[in-house]
Formats: sequence, C-alpha cells, structure tokens
Amino acid sequence: MPAYNEEKRIGRTLEAYSSFLNEKLDKRFDYQILVVINGTRDKTEEVVREGIKKNKRIKFINLKRAGKGYAISQGFYESLKGDFDNIGFVDADMATSPEQYWRLIEKINGYDGMIADRYMKGSKITPSFSFRRIAVSRIFNFLVRSFFAIPYGDTQCGAKLFKRNAIEQIISKIGMTQWAYDIDLLYLCKLNGFRIKSVPTEWIEAQGSTLNLNKASIQMIFAIFQLRILKSRFKSALKVISPIVDFTYKLVR
Repeated sequence: MPAYNEEKRIGRTLEAYSSFLNEKLDKRFDYQILVVINGTRDKTEEVVREGIKKNKRIKFINLKRAGKGYAISQGFYESLKGDFDNIGFVDADMATSPEQYWRLIEKINGYDGMIADRYMKGSKITPSFSFRRIAVSRIFNFLVRSFFAIPYGDTQCGAKLFKRNAIEQIISKIGMTQWAYDIDLLYLCKLNGFRIKSVPTEWIEAQGSTLNLNKASIQMIFAIFQLRILKSRFKSALKVISPIVDFTYKLVR
C-alpha cells in the first residue's frame, strides 16, 4: 500500500481493510498489510504506527524517495521476503474498498494476476468522472494499447494482485517508477507469458485528491514515450527524455 502524505485518509483505510480481512482469516488464508511511505512530509507514519497497535499484521517501511512506482517496487521486494503466495497493491485512499479488492483474491486461481478495471462493463465510478477526464483516460489507453499491444482497458487503476512467481520473475526488470510503472509491469507480464485478467470494480473517487488533469495528462504522454524508448534499441535517447519527464513529475506532485 503506497502512501504519500496520507495522514488524513490512511487510518480509515487500514481500519477497514483490517476489519474485513480479519473476518476472512482461516487455515488457508493469512495476510499482511505493508504500507510503503514514500517522500511524505506529513504524519502518515504516526497514523500507521497507531494502526499497528490495533493490528499486528500491519507493517511499514518509510522511504525518503518519493514516487508511487518506486514505492510499489520496494514493497514487492519486501513482501518477497515472506512466504506469501499472492502479492499486490492498492491505493491508500480506499478508492478501492476491501470488498472490491477481495474479488481479485477470489478470482486469481488459474491466472498469474488480476487487475481492477474501472471502465469495463459491470464497473461503477462514484461520483462519475467528467467527460474530459474520461476522454483523457481513453486516449491514454489507446496509446498504451498501440505502443505495447497489451489488451487491458484500464492499466492505471490502483488495485492489482499477482502470483508470487510472476513478481519474482519481473520485479528486477521494471524500469519505470512514475506514471508508466503499471504499464511497464503489465508489459513485462505479457513478455513473460503470464496470464493477467481484468475484472470490473466499484471505484470511489477519494476526497482530497489533488490531481491536476492538465499537468498529469502531459506527464502521462511523456511517460509512455519514455517507456517505449526504454523497451527499444534507442535507449540512449532517454538521456534527453528522462529529465523532461522528471521535471513534469515534480510539477504534478
């Protein structure tokens, strides 16, 4: 669970996930919630420590470096130290409820990964996205499909779950740490022959979101091109592209 300046929301999220997952505990199911605090400037760590007092299955690591993708990768590495069969991530703002994330856990048998898709039939977004946001998302997804030939309708939803074996094989190959992280992850799954399935989800827009659609759109485009170059024979061009992406990333953050 990557967490960047989430002091106002992560307490509620940890409480909800702990309560739900504790009810599922039995001889065949156990869990750990690993919070990966990254570059935070608020009291997220203090809130997480309070959560640990109530649930010993909550752990955390605190990274000085910011970046959601980087935080997820470090969380994967840390989780691989345990003996978990499935490893995934979910946003700290509880846009995905524990009930919805449980659907990924229930359906993963027979697949190497499950990802939530906010746009497929049967999904629900509350409140509904604006036409502009949907348009930007669909254009972005069209570019992703065109550049990487991956069939997923929503690469950016922050609720994904993978078999341990899949993470073990691809984690060291992920080269992106920002907007295109999920695309890199799914693209590597494709290259390694892993079966990933999308499932509909109910997604609740988190209160307090500071996403600037104009800035985010620009950075998303840069990130796609950066990843495409990274996966091509023209890697040397990243010396020019990467500083631009890094600069726009700072603007969005």
